Amino acid sequence: LSYPHRSDHYTYRVPTPPRIVVPPPALNADARPDINLSTQRNSPYTFLHNFNYANLVQSNAPLEWKYEFRREAQSILPYLALGPMLAAKNEAQLVSNGTTMLVGIAQKQPTAKRLMTSALQVVERMGLEHHLIDVADNQDLIHNFPEITHLINTHLLRTWDQGRGRLGQVLVFCESGNERSACVIAAYLMETHDDVDHIKAMQLCQAQRFCVNFDDSSKRLLQGYWDILCAKRAVANVMPSQTPFGGNASVQSRPKRTLERDDDGDDLMEQDDDDQQRFAGRSFAPFVD
Repeated sequence: LSYPHRSDHYTYRVPTPPRIVVPPPALNADARPDINLSTQRNSPYTFLHNFNYANLVQSNAPLEWKYEFRREAQSILPYLALGPMLAAKNEAQLVSNGTTMLVGIAQKQPTAKRLMTSALQVVERMGLEHHLIDVADNQDLIHNFPEITHLINTHLLRTWDQGRGRLGQVLVFCESGNERSACVIAAYLMETHDDVDHIKAMQLCQAQRFCVNFDDSSKRLLQGYWDILCAKRAVANVMPSQTPFGGNASVQSRPKRTLERDDDGDDLMEQDDDDQQRFAGRSFAPFVD
């Protein structure tokens, strides 16, 4: 069936946003690039500058990964681990890893919350600090990203001061350890380190825990959070007196620009000067006579 009046190709599929492609880790260990990190220069948590992140990825997960590893926790950073709910119940593994705090990401449903609460009974018996974050959907999850980052860094700072130069170990987990908890770790990497966008954050999580699952919804969620972080950092660079971590430094307010028009009536609909400027020089038309 031909349509002679059309001047371009048309599609009948439902409009969808472009796919976000995250390159997987290289199968050849020699071809795997080293992932180096550096803590943000303006971070108030200066103790994180003492860590050397060179050659952070020490092993090749695709070749050495086993199915049983998905039931354990893997270190994404020297002080931050990602794992499933089973890892939070494993008292022997918590002791061997030196875990000092656990952050559970639970779905806001009675059944899921009961499962997560039962997992934290082992943590309570061990006397470890723990936090349970209830989220209903991805929008609720992105709302909690700054709070979770603050919880982790505050705990690390406290253990650094009490341990005289030794950091604690934080385990972030959800039911599978592959979805929402992985998004939390990726958001933490973006917020606390320089030159770590959403793509690099997901790559680092996948290189250490090969079974993580960043679906299209999670990828767009992290991309949106990366845009928010970029906007905050741009504002902080323009206004240095405004602290980027929620400070109350006074900033002289500037009057907002207003759109002034001579006429404010319905006759504006008859003026097509804006449309003429917008479409000036365009030769493409979706249909031809």
